[in-house]
Order: sequence, then structure tokens, then C-alpha cells
Amino acid sequence: MRGNAVKHELIAPGSLPAVLDLLTSAPGQWTPIAGGTELMVAFAAGRLTADKLVSLWGIEELRFIDTRPDRIAIRAATTFSDLRANPIVASEFPLLDKSAGWIGSIANQTRATLGGNLVNGSPAADSSPALLVYDAEIELISSRGKRRMPYREFHTGYKQNAMTADELLYAIHLPRRFAQHRQYLRKVGTRRAMAISKVALGATARVKDDVIEEIRVAAASLAPFPVRLFKTEAVLVGQTLTSNIIETARKALLAEAQPIDDIRSTAQYRKTVGANLLAEFLLTLNREPMA
Repeated sequence: MRGNAVKHELIAPGSLPAVLDLLTSAPGQWTPIAGGTELMVAFAAGRLTADKLVSLWGIEELRFIDTRPDRIAIRAATTFSDLRANPIVASEFPLLDKSAGWIGSIANQTRATLGGNLVNGSPAADSSPALLVYDAEIELISSRGKRRMPYREFHTGYKQNAMTADELLYAIHLPRRFAQHRQYLRKVGTRRAMAISKVALGATARVKDDVIEEIRVAAASLAPFPVRLFKTEAVLVGQTLTSNIIETARKALLAEAQPIDDIRSTAQYRKTVGANLLAEFLLTLNREPMA
């Protein structure tokens, strides 16, 4: 069954205040659409339930990367091609740069937005593990004002998030403090390109004298939404890397992960691969970082 355009209304107010006023006047009735790479797939398949759509495309205030001495702020309608073209993202946030290249085809990357990827809330979202290990903050906006929260608190359930009906995702803030960390991101899918992940793992760590002083581990497809693996991190902080510690960390991830069985993979496979990816990252910490 294909979508029928007659059943949907699409408007483009052209400015951020106009969009916010619309969401305030009719909370929950209008669904924002930016690049449309998710919603138009649903429309083509006849699965788009939103009757009223309000376009964010072309609103300049929502599409740029603001670079400051201590952080960068990525506005929500920034596309993945924008991210790949940004030299600060490439040099200081290589995991985000790498994940941006996983988003579908080049054509998809010129339309798909970072904010849309997060609001869509897929457990397999490509950008999420990178943002989680970079301690991203989410900035939300409405006619009532702005508010910020850690990205790790944004997802509240499968395809659910902390936004109210009159809010938009406005920006994603990343602190500029990870350039000297060891960094890792790997995705396992059915094929090398244009595949939804079976599991993905991101990690950063600061190691001194072979002791893990700081570590962050995050995953896609290991829970109903993208997650930081805090319990797994806790068994590693302050530890010297040995084969026993790596095995302890693997067991911690296996206990903490809560994936599902679906058409792409089984929960057990996801857990096993996730644990193997963590071990792969930890083994790299015993090596000298590349210059």
C-alpha cells in the first residue's frame, strides 16, 4: 500500500518563530519534517500516520555549526554532508565524522539531518554512539524558551524522547576535550555500506601509565534506544588492562545489554558481537597511539 498525498498537509512557514508558534497553537497536531529521509520512506510505504507536516527545510537558523573555544554547537537541521565537510568535526570528533559517512548514500547524506536522526529515535541510529561518548548535550526550543539536557537522558523508550509536543530539537553541543583520547567506532551490518546496523559500538578512553583514567562506552542496537553502558564503564575505570580485566568487561557488557530479536539479528548475536567489539577496543589501548 502506497501513500496518498491527498491525505497529508504540508506547510513551510519559512522561519523558526513561525514554526514554534504553530506548534504552540496546536500541540501534537503538527509533525516537523526536515530532510524527510525517514518520513518519506514511511509515506511511500503507506505507513506515515502524521496528517499534518511542517517543514524545517531552508530555515538558516537551524543549519550551521557554531565553533567556540570550548565547544561546538551543531544546529539540528545540519546535514550529514555538512558534518563531513567540517574540519573541526573531522579533526576533533572523528567518530561523528565516521558515522556521518554511514548514513545511506551520498544523496541521503545531503538531506538527512543530525536532529532528525536523533528525534527518529531508532535503536540503531548511526550518529548516537558517537554523540553519547562525546558527552553531547541536547538543546530544545519552544515559544516558552530553550532548555538543555544531557543527550544520554534524551531517549526515554523505544521511539520516545523527552521533548514536549511544542518543542523542537534546536542544537547538539559537544565539548572540545576529546582530541587526546583514544577513540573507537565500529558498526556491524549485513554489508559494508547502506546497511542498518546489527550492532554498533563507540568508545573513548584516556590512559596514563597503562591505567584507564577515563572511559566512555556507548552502543546502538543493544537496547530499545541508543545507550551509554555505565556499568561496563565502571568495571574499567582505574584498572590496568589485563586479559582478566578485558574478560570482566565483556561479562559486564553481556549483563548490561538488553537487545531484542528482530528481522536483522538475534539478541544473543548482538550481545556477543558487542562484547567482542569492546574487547577489540580495549586491546588497542595497550598500543601506542598513532601520531
